[in-house]
Amino acid sequence: MTHTKSYDKAFLTGCDKTTEWMLLWFLKNFRKHNKKIPIIIGDFGLSYAMKYKLENEMGYHTIDMMAQWGHLKGWFKKPQVMIDCPAKETVWLDTDCEILGNIEGIFNLLVPGKLNMVQDLPWSARTQETWHNSGVVGFKGKPEILRAWAHKVQMYQTDGDQEVLHSMFNDDIHRLQYINSLPNIFNWLRIQLIDNQDNVHKKVMHWTGYKGKLKIQEIMRNG
Repeated sequence: MTHTKSYDKAFLTGCDKTTEWMLLWFLKNFRKHNKKIPIIIGDFGLSYAMKYKLENEMGYHTIDMMAQWGHLKGWFKKPQVMIDCPAKETVWLDTDCEILGNIEGIFNLLVPGKLNMVQDLPWSARTQETWHNSGVVGFKGKPEILRAWAHKVQMYQTDGDQEVLHSMFNDDIHRLQYINSLPNIFNWLRIQLIDNQDNVHKKVMHWTGYKGKLKIQEIMRNG
């Protein structure tokens, strides 16, 4: 069903028909570990069959992003669906995130007025700049920086949504005004494994990039 109610807290994800093959796997992992807080799904262009299954067979609430925002490419709908999410507190999760444990405690770490994100340590090291990964994004209300991000991605749909957000900050001091860094365990990146960095206590394994999707396919084949 398309959502008609509001929530105190909600997780949020979204995808289109080209990436929906991961969605049921993502939801299975999420629900295995997280029972109390609902998750809402942004329809970025889902197939009819998938949307029917989600709404009518599984009872998920969806947000239609196609009627008004269909002109935006794929992931550029992400900041806008965060604005449209009917929750007082929201945590976005990319569908290529493998949920390994209970993450409901992340809401206790959200700082008002900011986007709450994990620093992208591999990319920060490679570029000698501070980057934050947009695969997990938490926020209270609808902070000004979220609305500014949504506006800017509509104008610059050539780079990724993460790159657009990064470009909005002049330096680390400016970034600190709008970004609160979350513990790494809430968004452990595939490249960190390549860099021989791992943590047995990680709660979210983010299988980024093409090779990450191959890994997800392998995990799905092996059950």
